Parts: sequence; C-alpha cells; structure tokens
Amino acid sequence: MKNQDDWSFTIEPKSSLWRLNLREVWQYKDLIWLFVLRDIKSQYKQTILGPLWFLIGPIFTVFTYTLVFDQIAGISTDGLPSPIFYMAGIIMWNYFQTSFTGTSVTFTANSSIFGKVYFPRLVSPISLVLSNLFKFIIQFFTYILLIFFYSSQNKVKPEFDLIYLIPILILLLAALTLAFGIITSSLTTKYRDLNFFIGFGVTLLMYISPVIYPISAVPVEYRSIAELNPISPLLETFRFITTGKGLFSWAQLFYSSTVTIGLLVIGIILFNRIERTFIDTV
Repeated sequence: MKNQDDWSFTIEPKSSLWRLNLREVWQYKDLIWLFVLRDIKSQYKQTILGPLWFLIGPIFTVFTYTLVFDQIAGISTDGLPSPIFYMAGIIMWNYFQTSFTGTSVTFTANSSIFGKVYFPRLVSPISLVLSNLFKFIIQFFTYILLIFFYSSQNKVKPEFDLIYLIPILILLLAALTLAFGIITSSLTTKYRDLNFFIGFGVTLLMYISPVIYPISAVPVEYRSIAELNPISPLLETFRFITTGKGLFSWAQLFYSSTVTIGLLVIGIILFNRIERTFIDTV
C-alpha cells in the first residue's frame, strides 16, 4: 500500500477564490502547444493560398482605408504615407480583435470538451492568443518590408534606440487581449446578452483607438479621454518606434502596463471562479 507521499497528484478543492493557479497552467504547457498547432493548421487547412490569406486581408484593408479615410475623408496620417500608417494600426488591431473575439467565447465554444476532460480551462484562451501571434508575425514581416521601402525614400525614420520595446508592446497587447477575453467569457456564461454586444462593441472600440487616425488628430478637449483607452499608448508607441511619427510617453506606457496587469489579474481570478460552476449554466 502506497504512502500518501508516493502519489504523483492529489485532487483537492481549491483553497481560495483568489488563487491564480498559474503553476498548474504551466504544467500543461505541452497541451497549450498542441492547441496552438491545432489552431494554426485549422486556419488555412484545405485552402489554396494557405497562410497568404493572413496577408491578403490587411493589404485589402490598407487599400480601403487609404481610399476612404485618406483620399475621401482627408483624415490625418500624422505626415506618414497612408499605407504604412494604416498597416501599423491594422496589424496590431487585427491581433487584438481576432484574439479577443476568440477568447470571449471560451466557455460556450468549448463546453463539450470542458464537460468531458479536465485540464486548466485557462489553457484554451492562452493557446488561442498564442496561435494568433503566428498570423501577427507574418503580417509584421510584411510591415517591415514597407518600412524598408519608405526608409529608402526618407519618408519614415524608425527609432532604433527604442526597438527593444516592440516585443514588450506585443506582450502587453497579448496580455490585454487575454484579460478582456477571459473577463467577457466569464460574464457571458451568465449574461448571454453580452454575446450580442461583442460584435459591435469591438467595432466601437476600434473607432476610439488610434487605428485609422493618430492621437494628435483628436481635438484637445477629447484627447485625455482617448488616452484613457489602454490600447492607445500601445498603438502610438508601436507606430512611433517603427516610423518615427506618433506620440510616445513613458507615463502613458506605464499607465497602459498597469491597467493591463490589473485587468489580467482580475480576469484570471474571475475566470477561475466561473470555471467551477460554468458547466451548470452553459
């Protein structure tokens, strides 16, 4: 007969609702990787162009934005060529939007799996955020080509001294996306009305983020409100580093980082709490 210390795992109730339980998530890192590979393959499986679709969408979006917002509406691009201005915002926003809409339905979309097999439920949204990073990287390399093209014409001047911040910006955006997604997913298990809000809510959020316009174009009396959006400093800093144009502020970046970490902690706590009883409400 085995002693208690001989067991590999001990199944017991969680001691506190405030427990983040991140160590257990780390133990399932192999499962996260499998989910990431599954999501990447499923996105372009049985397609002719495969991952090229990740480029076609942003290119057509840039063309449309240039025609509508630059040529017709005449919205400022902060002195930058419109293709590179819009591409900077689009690749960052697409990553946020795709990851958020996917993670926001974690419980409802995976209820059949969650009801049969145990693993930390946080594995699912984390893997989705990571798999969308693959698409972002492909789009980012296209953006780099644009930077080289316009740099050769002296139309953009990247801030190479701050280039080390780019991975940090992407990490913060991923964390912010995960935070928004798991909070929304937790709430939609009980309040299904939120499912109807997600679609146009994301669209509204895009229009209050500096995707199609720079913060400098916002009227002074409304600028402080626009800067409360934690996504704004990330987009503006990314654009500033890669093109030399935009508003860069350490204070704003610190604000965005603080809000992101706070929302992520709240989201994980709420997610872990809903995880206990969600199968009774989904």
